[in-house]
Amino acid sequence: MLLEELARQLEIYAVRTGYIGVFTLSLVGSIIPFLPLPYLFLVVILSAKLDPLLLGLLAGLGGSLGKISSYALGRLGYRLLGETRKRKMSALRRLINRYGAVGIFVFALTPLPDDVLYIPIGITGYSFKRFIIASMAGKVILAIGVAYLGRAYLHLFKAFEIGNGIGTLVSIGVLAAITVLILRADWELLASHFERGGIKSVLMNLQEILVLKKNKNSAPAS
Repeated sequence: MLLEELARQLEIYAVRTGYIGVFTLSLVGSIIPFLPLPYLFLVVILSAKLDPLLLGLLAGLGGSLGKISSYALGRLGYRLLGETRKRKMSALRRLINRYGAVGIFVFALTPLPDDVLYIPIGITGYSFKRFIIASMAGKVILAIGVAYLGRAYLHLFKAFEIGNGIGTLVSIGVLAAITVLILRADWELLASHFERGGIKSVLMNLQEILVLKKNKNSAPAS
């Protein structure tokens, strides 16, 4: 009942404030990792009253700007790492530079728990410019799509309403596992194996990369 009342109050606020209200709510609602406000729910509700294109654009911009907090949280973690671990993160960053933007875009474009990806992306020291462009592109396209489809098929988007706490707990658990993996793995060794032998070499030496067994050689044989 409390969540339903919160959703109703948010809707009243958005109707009164229009485009600026949706932008503000999408921005504020995306700042706290794993505790998002249902701004896409508001996009659907208001899509019949406001221009879907502008509505989706402002909601997407607000949502992507709010996610800077998740990236910044990861960057803060990176600054706290020792020099040895930073060097290993640099090896991971070289790999992420190839495909990171695609992953960020996909997570932003879907209702996936993007904080699970964005915080680790920040930990690796990934380019902020690339991060914000990919995130903004995905969020804007998603919000515009929701606005247009919501105008015609409102009942199909109930999934964007506030969910229960189980999803949040699962997301936090996944993030914890990913963070442990990122900090534990020898990404410099992984990058070396990948560059020399591709994914097959990485899988064959996975125990060594995850530091599950003693590494006798710092690089794979040619």
